[in-house]
Formats: sequence, structure tokens, C-alpha cells
Amino acid sequence: MKSLLHPVAAASIALAIATPALAQTVGVGVTVAPEERTRIKEYVVKEKVAPVTVKEQLRVGAKLPADVELRTAPSAWGPSYSKYSYVYSNNHVYLVEPSSREVVTVID
Repeated sequence: MKSLLHPVAAASIALAIATPALAQTVGVGVTVAPEERTRIKEYVVKEKVAPVTVKEQLRVGAKLPADVELRTAPSAWGPSYSKYSYVYSNNHVYLVEPSSREVVTVID
């Protein structure tokens, strides 16, 4: 007996299988290549960026409170990051979408 999947069911199964692989680049997450992560972290250390204290747990998708000062991403990070702001906290750099104050990636 031949079994055929309905096209919608097949697409749903394919999406469910692919979702973990896409999680790093779809939605609020921003993918940062390893060499770019190193460049960003080295900048923060070299420039002695003062860390901020945030009461809330910071993670991708979290919104920063209004009282947390966002820093403009420097041109040294490259044009891909010029639209983002950032904060440095707990030895991590958090790239933030400035209009929503949402964390889009964490660099450790």
C-alpha cells in the first residue's frame, strides 16, 4: 500500500526538522561569525568599556529597561553592526536593536 503525505503535512514536518538549525539566524537572533565575535570582544576589552549592572537576566529576546544606557556600535565592528547598539555586562557583549531595546545576540 502506497502512503502519501499531504503537501501541508510534509511542509510542516520539514519545518519542524529544520527549525533547530535555523534558530541561530531566524527571528530576533543575529548570527556573528567567530572572527567578528573576537574583534568585538577585543574592542570592548581594549577600550575598557565600563560594564553595566542589569537586574534582569539578559538573553536573546530580552528587552532592556529604559534606565540602561545603550552604547552605539562603533564603526570598527563593521557596517553589519552599525544599526545596533550594545551593552557590556557580566563579561558579555549584548547587541541590542535600539528601537525595541531587544537583545539580538550575546557575545561571550
